Amino acid sequence: MTDTTWMSAADLARDYRRGTLSPVEVVEASLRRAERLQGPLNAFVLIDRPGALAAARASEARWRAGAPLSPLDGVPTSIKDTTAVAGWATRYGSLATDDAPASEDAPVSGRFRAAGMVLLGKTTTPEFGWKALTDSPISGTTRNPWNTARSPGGSSGGAAAATAAGISPIAHGNDGGGSIRIPAAQCGLVGLKPSFGRIPQHPADSPFADAISQGVLTRTVPDTALALSLTAGADARDFRSLPTTGRDWTVGIDGGVRGWRIGLSLDFGHVTADPEVRELVAGAARRFEALGAHVEDVGPLIAPLKESFEALWLGGFAARLRTIPTQMHSRLDPGYLAAAQKGLAVTLADYIRAYEAKAKLARDLAQFLERYDLLLAPVTPTPPPPVETLYNSEAFPRWTKGAPFTLPCNLTGQPAASMPAGLTRDGLPVGLQMIGPPHGDAHVLRAMRAYEGTLDWRWPQAALTNL
Repeated sequence: MTDTTWMSAADLARDYRRGTLSPVEVVEASLRRAERLQGPLNAFVLIDRPGALAAARASEARWRAGAPLSPLDGVPTSIKDTTAVAGWATRYGSLATDDAPASEDAPVSGRFRAAGMVLLGKTTTPEFGWKALTDSPISGTTRNPWNTARSPGGSSGGAAAATAAGISPIAHGNDGGGSIRIPAAQCGLVGLKPSFGRIPQHPADSPFADAISQGVLTRTVPDTALALSLTAGADARDFRSLPTTGRDWTVGIDGGVRGWRIGLSLDFGHVTADPEVRELVAGAARRFEALGAHVEDVGPLIAPLKESFEALWLGGFAARLRTIPTQMHSRLDPGYLAAAQKGLAVTLADYIRAYEAKAKLARDLAQFLERYDLLLAPVTPTPPPPVETLYNSEAFPRWTKGAPFTLPCNLTGQPAASMPAGLTRDGLPVGLQMIGPPHGDAHVLRAMRAYEGTLDWRWPQAALTNL
């Protein structure tokens, strides 16, 4: 039998079409791997074996009849546990949430199902997606398949661990401050945060709903583009969703970057990454010069984020905390509780000043990207941190270690992606961030694909072969 562990979604679909692979055998293999790796990685909060196999059998029948629902019919995937799937609870990594099953699918999970994709289960997240690590009171600690003593990043850490471990080629994630890009970087994956509203969200009841983009983590750029084609487009339940265009996002991604003018900011926002991260990102950026682009160091480019935007971050946590009964507070992640309690002191004036700064940041980056075709930066200041790291502690503050390089694009809504930049001397992945102009998703995908063609980054990576 074919080993499907490291196959891309596009390759699975090709073999389904030829009749040389069955969705049932692929999904069965994915389930076995998910169940076997649950102990060492803890990537899932729910694995739905009966539901996944039923969906795989239905997909197999469609392929045999020559009537697949989409190019990704029968491809296994998963949904992050911040997002509704009808019949499954949405716990947000928290013991303070309701365990009742959702009554309807969120747009992204509904579109996965409508495309015939097979939902293996739900992946882990830190409580309310609050941090760029993945551990929570409800599911414990998720570990990085490259080194299980390290975090896979967050908040889409379960999705990243599952994808990097060969459980599925595509996993849903969402990104409100770097939560797709950070785990993609720290697990050696491809992670696109599309433009805000490109993929609709519902319910949008998070205090950070105007910063969150839905998306996927994958191992290849074509798989990312295929998934975007299936999930992009308006939904009446999300008034902020962008219009439906019916665009095939795989078209045009091979156009290259020759003649592009590209900015490189190794100290984006006046944050200095670890020397090894800087070295790898600078080396990755030079690949664009070999592709015919001109790369120019543009300096820190934007002001430090903390002074302007801490009110949004802490105030959002406080808004959530006010909805949780006091008797449940002792069951919350202590780090989340401390940040939310600090946020209770945020005033309306503080919040409005932060929104004014948000508008200025969006204007400044949009104007920069009128002069440049792309902006490159690190994704994270450090390689994957140890799993016992305390987020937003003195040793790992959010504004200089957690998400300083990724948050700006959540505040502005523009597309940004993570691509592998290489491995540290300890064999840990580092990511290169690619930032495009407002609504420039096609632009970013084109840069991602050009860069991917320069990489010797094959799956499985050596560190993952013994999983």
